[in-house]
Amino acid sequence: MVVLDSSALIAFFKEEPGSDLIESHIAEAAISAVNVQEVAKKMMDTGASEDDVSAAIHKLQLMIFPHDAEDAFLAASLSAATRNHGSGLGDRSCLALAIKFGVPALTTDKAWAKLKIPGLEVVVVR
Repeated sequence: MVVLDSSALIAFFKEEPGSDLIESHIAEAAISAVNVQEVAKKMMDTGASEDDVSAAIHKLQLMIFPHDAEDAFLAASLSAATRNHGSGLGDRSCLALAIKFGVPALTTDKAWAKLKIPGLEVVVVR
């Protein structure tokens, strides 16, 4: 299992550099519902319909996990460690899910490579 960041799923859909590595993990990929919302918003902002976005995401059969209270507190605890790397709510949600399951987080965000968080493995795909 790997956890996808919003940026990784967007890069996959747009066939950007690194999408081949992301594609090789799609069958085992998980994502936070918070990150699904970010991806859906981005795609709809560029003209995709809600139905098309929903169909595209569901076609991948990703494991979509809710962001529950436990996840919220874990994500909040990452704030200090991520503050200088431009990480927001979605980023911390992804990181928290990866830590929770002890699996790598896939992202296109190069700043994540600088994160020093115990129990976190980050894979920058490009």
